[in-house]
Amino acid sequence: MKPWQRPLLVMSVVALMLAGAEANAQSQAPPEPEGYRLDNFRAPTPATLAGATVIGTVEAEALWRQGTAAFIDVLPQPERPANLPSGTLWRAPTHDTIPGAIWLPNVGYGALAPEMDDYLRHGLAVASKQDLSHPLVFFCIRNCWISWNAAKRALGYHYSAVFWFPDGTDGWREADLPFEKAERSP
Repeated sequence: MKPWQRPLLVMSVVALMLAGAEANAQSQAPPEPEGYRLDNFRAPTPATLAGATVIGTVEAEALWRQGTAAFIDVLPQPERPANLPSGTLWRAPTHDTIPGAIWLPNVGYGALAPEMDDYLRHGLAVASKQDLSHPLVFFCIRNCWISWNAAKRALGYHYSAVFWFPDGTDGWREADLPFEKAERSP
């Protein structure tokens, strides 16, 4: 083997290993349910979402930099701990999100109360400027069904350019991309 061929061989072996690892991860992903995930939301998610485009961090960053898609953060808002004594002041921890994202917490559960469904519909109408073809990128954190459910729900509302970013803020942070403090959308 000539010296200049060694780096090519190493790169080829690494590429094959990465491709194998990705294929293995996808083969271990659970299948899509027919409806929404109703419990155990912090668990491995499917590799697909019928009707949506599944994207990784590179594609999410490209959409974010283009500024043409609305990013929808659906991480649930932390609840006040039940064991706090009466009268204790409690502040929810701050939440960092992708800059410019709209935070619509608690809209990705499997069953939504009518008020929460209205909140999601209103938030998506504002984010999309009432254009059902406006690109929407749904995210949360890795291994979280909340974003999968929310993206599936948007498809049910007839949005046609739905992107699901399953690595969410975990993938964003690993790529050393910027964050900003989230404010719950009204």
